[in-house]
Amino acid sequence: MNQKKQSLTYNIQQVSNITGLSKQVIRKWEERYQIVQPKRLDNGYRIYSHEEVNTLLFVKSLVDKGHSVKQAALLVQQQERLDQLDTKNEWKPKQEDSTLNEYVLQLLQEGTFCHETNMNRLLQKAYHAYGLKPFIKNVVIPFLKEVGDRWEKGHWGEYQEALASLVVRDFVVQLRRNFKHDENAPLILGACLPNERHEIPLQIILLYGILQGWKPVMLGPSPAPNAIQSTIQKLNPKIVVLSAVTTIPFEQDPNLLKNLDDFATNHPNIKFYLGGPGALKYTKNKKLQSIQVTEHIDDILKQDVGETY
Repeated sequence: MNQKKQSLTYNIQQVSNITGLSKQVIRKWEERYQIVQPKRLDNGYRIYSHEEVNTLLFVKSLVDKGHSVKQAALLVQQQERLDQLDTKNEWKPKQEDSTLNEYVLQLLQEGTFCHETNMNRLLQKAYHAYGLKPFIKNVVIPFLKEVGDRWEKGHWGEYQEALASLVVRDFVVQLRRNFKHDENAPLILGACLPNERHEIPLQIILLYGILQGWKPVMLGPSPAPNAIQSTIQKLNPKIVVLSAVTTIPFEQDPNLLKNLDDFATNHPNIKFYLGGPGALKYTKNKKLQSIQVTEHIDDILKQDVGETY
């Protein structure tokens, strides 16, 4: 894969599709600030490397956070000098790797044009190249983050965002359904709150649960009122994971959280977790009796499956 990464190149139109930057801006950043220095073909066309695309994405993220292009260019130059020191086995500060791999870049390009078939093909290739957990960490999550950022900032339209999310959701659901698990394993139930339709985080948690020996059950997005409680009473899972990416469920039903927390209190043998940006925001200054609010998968899956048999 590293060899492929080094040989992968893009023309300026592809870079524009991937980064959301216009071709004019890309040329300006190259000529005025030397942020990237693409190679030229014999016909004069620019060819950009994988690393240069990531550099443009990095600069764009800094500009979005309020840096000037000049400040961002200086930070890129400083990082390049640190990388040169590192190649000489000299010390440099440890920094988080925020670059996007070639699969994510190609998914962004295909997503720009809503090429559903090509996106599915890329997800399949990436899954077989990485394996499940690295695939989720290095491809699915970074891609969805970029999709959300582009929609929020107006770089992508609603249809592009919806289609990209749907393609990923369907692929992850297919993975979960095809993964073999022990039918006698303890149950982990995932459920969006009523009026919440963002189910991909739950699908990912359930996939991780399978790898740790759990049998997953998924309640569909935006379940009917009291559907969560009735499903729990019928299936008696060991873990229940509730999700709210938005605050809409709590706004639609101000008593929702209290009712669920009271229900959890009456079922002390079941571990209840609540996560998602909306849930974290809404519960920030609230104290719950029995539901644990968390933003980490490890908190949810820390219980040893063997203890539940």
